[in-house]
Amino acid sequence: MSIDTQITGDQILRVGPVNPAVAAILADEFQTAILPAADERDAWLAENGADIRVAVCSGKIGIDTELMKKLPNLEAIINFGVGYDATDVSQATERNIPLSNTPDVLTDCVADTALGLYLDTLRGLSSAERFVRAGTWASGQNFRLATRASGRKVGILGLGRIGQAIADRLEGFGCEIHYHSRNQKDGVAYQYHGSAAELAEATEVLIVAAAGGPESAGLVNAEVIKAVGPNGFIINIARGSVIDEPALVKALQEGHIAGAGLDVFAKEPQVPAELLELENVVLLPHLGSGTVETRADMTELTINNLRSYLKDRTLVTPIS
Repeated sequence: MSIDTQITGDQILRVGPVNPAVAAILADEFQTAILPAADERDAWLAENGADIRVAVCSGKIGIDTELMKKLPNLEAIINFGVGYDATDVSQATERNIPLSNTPDVLTDCVADTALGLYLDTLRGLSSAERFVRAGTWASGQNFRLATRASGRKVGILGLGRIGQAIADRLEGFGCEIHYHSRNQKDGVAYQYHGSAAELAEATEVLIVAAAGGPESAGLVNAEVIKAVGPNGFIINIARGSVIDEPALVKALQEGHIAGAGLDVFAKEPQVPAELLELENVVLLPHLGSGTVETRADMTELTINNLRSYLKDRTLVTPIS
């Protein structure tokens, strides 16, 4: 389709809830269409699906297999978020539909969250805060001893932008960094391990920072969790799908690992009830990049991707 063919607002589809600032711009500047709720969706798509040329979505919702099939003239997908595993990337590739995301702008805040989870999980800070609030300390009891956070051997599973930012922070705590990624990184001094299990075996804390999607689903399986060991910890700021959640729950219940810090889960916002009962687990509501500053940067980059595509059919941050 020619670049000279203008894309109008009714040919741009907002899919699912998106960031409020993004939603406001889509409505005010572009007057985009909005995909209706499930009970009205099929009828709407039958009438309007062929008109849609650009879809805007969040990383959580994405453009799944069935929806993409019902958008036969879709040209581009604009994704709010660094993760895009909710989108059928294989179908998009087959149909030559480019996809953008929002990398880099959220790296620091996600890495900060990982560091916070690391400290909280090893030192038991949230648990200690509940101990004080419950009046247990005032009653004369002492809080349990925790685990030293500095100077530990830490394994980073997925040494991408976020993984490297986490490593940078942990170096300030005197930690010895190890890693596993799909490929060994050139110019990286950290010790490389050939598998997730080998990484877990060699370290005391396993921080999961791998990209989501089918390729990493279940990467941290029962074997890897066992390799973490009874004195080891798991921190996950990646995707819930990367960890075999039932195996993790079982390991925590039976004391096969010392604890876990989790910002993501397999079926968000549902969290396994068993985890809610454990004091050696820190649970966060997927807030990794959730700061005012990062959301503003993500909004700007999302809208810039859309404007760029409408102008000359290029994306600022395409998925390669």
